Amino acid sequence: MRTTKVADPAAAADDDSVSLSSLTPLRYFSLYRLLMTSVLLAIVLGFAGDISFGRYNEVLFSRTALAYWAFALVTMLGADRVLPTSGGRLTLGVLADILFLTLLTYASGGASSGLPFMHVVVLAFAALVGQGRLAVFYAAVASIAMLFEQSIQAITTADDATTFVQVGTISIGFFATAIAVRLLARRVIANELLARERGRDLAEQMRVNERVIRDMEDGVLVVDPDGRVRQANPQAHRLLDPAMPRPVTLADFSPALDDLLSGIASADRERVMVLDLPARPAAVRVRCVPAGEQGGHLVFIEDLARLREQARQIKLAALGRLTASMAHEIRNPLSAITQAAELLQEERRAETQARLTRIICDNSLRLDRLVSDVLELGRRDRAEPELLDVASYARSFVEELAMRDASVRSRVRIDAPASGAIWFDRGHLHQVLWNLVVNALRYASQGQESVRIIVRGEDDVTLIEVLDDGPGIDIAVRTHLFEPFFTTHSKGTGLGLYIARELCEANGARLDFVDNSPGAHFRVRGMNRSWDGAWNVGDHNVS
Repeated sequence: MRTTKVADPAAAADDDSVSLSSLTPLRYFSLYRLLMTSVLLAIVLGFAGDISFGRYNEVLFSRTALAYWAFALVTMLGADRVLPTSGGRLTLGVLADILFLTLLTYASGGASSGLPFMHVVVLAFAALVGQGRLAVFYAAVASIAMLFEQSIQAITTADDATTFVQVGTISIGFFATAIAVRLLARRVIANELLARERGRDLAEQMRVNERVIRDMEDGVLVVDPDGRVRQANPQAHRLLDPAMPRPVTLADFSPALDDLLSGIASADRERVMVLDLPARPAAVRVRCVPAGEQGGHLVFIEDLARLREQARQIKLAALGRLTASMAHEIRNPLSAITQAAELLQEERRAETQARLTRIICDNSLRLDRLVSDVLELGRRDRAEPELLDVASYARSFVEELAMRDASVRSRVRIDAPASGAIWFDRGHLHQVLWNLVVNALRYASQGQESVRIIVRGEDDVTLIEVLDDGPGIDIAVRTHLFEPFFTTHSKGTGLGLYIARELCEANGARLDFVDNSPGAHFRVRGMNRSWDGAWNVGDHNVS
């Protein structure tokens, strides 16, 4: 857990210069000085005979007030910036204030004029602006100046000693003010440093929270009580797909979600709901959490399609472990059964025995194909895609089939451009084409070009389509077409199309049943460049 450490305020106050945060208060200090001297100058010019200021030495008072006002004006205009540090400017201003106020006090007849109390305002300003730095020094200078002024008054006017007691009391007030404001300034410094540190921690925490929310796989919406969306991460935009480019309210994101949440606007506990969205093939799960005492909601949106995909991957991982056991536990006994059946078949003792051995051999081969198909599922994550020339690959594949059945050369027609590529694992593509073409040959007629392999390119996508002229696929069967172990053929394993789709997904491609044309029409949709190449050109969509 991170701890917050606050610097020593005294050490911070003893820096070579006043902090940047004091620059604005220093300007206010100069403004106060200008206003104060303007009042004094107005007294000299407009009320010289009515106010007792300057009764002892009117010429000195008026000239000092004029000089004080001129100093305040040039300071306000920035003439003190010739000094390199703001601390030096503050010291210059305070010492000048003490000097001018002491002269004005002397010209007004001493401490009885009340002008010494203006030192208190100057000392308080200096301690606050300087954040306690040199506050006691300023108080000492002001006290010495007042005692010196009173000494001159005593020599020239023969004042009694009680006036010194009054000046001493005022000097004590100077020190009390300086010390009190200095302690206050220390507390202000500590609070300011703490606030800055807390502000930095809060800003850092907010950046971390924004990064976490932005990278979450689930969508997140922060909705206020009026239905306005205060924050939304990119996944919320992707899942809800708002019609407006800049959605503001929850209804802009999704009217269906807005209707759903409007019914629980006053709820004070977490709610979980499932929502069907028109723009998505799968539903989303919405978790609504109260945002706080002021109302509003924190809405989490989970893609159920992604959750189903994760569950499917877990099942496939378990199936992969199962296939490793099946390879040893089933194939070894299966080999022994097949070998024994072949030995029985060689004896040729009776027709019934031959028929039984044939049944044994056929079912043994079927079990062996089933094990081979299941083992293919364990290899789906071992894809090593490469850029393959689809036309030449398809022709080589058809020639391989023709080695088993010569009629394939006339029954299969390839329509492919001279150049075309697909990003696919070579072995996986062979397995996919084998399942699709063999199925097409099984249900197609025996005529020429009854099965067609069509290759087309669309931007960054290559399409491989396999069509036949057979009876097509019944509507009732289509929903189960890619389910494992579902088959309509007596000797099929029901894993061919399922494995073909899994291998396509492992290579960033997609296998779909299009329609009956009039026979079955399947389409493989894959990239014609690597994923890195697609990223570099700024197009990340396969479909």
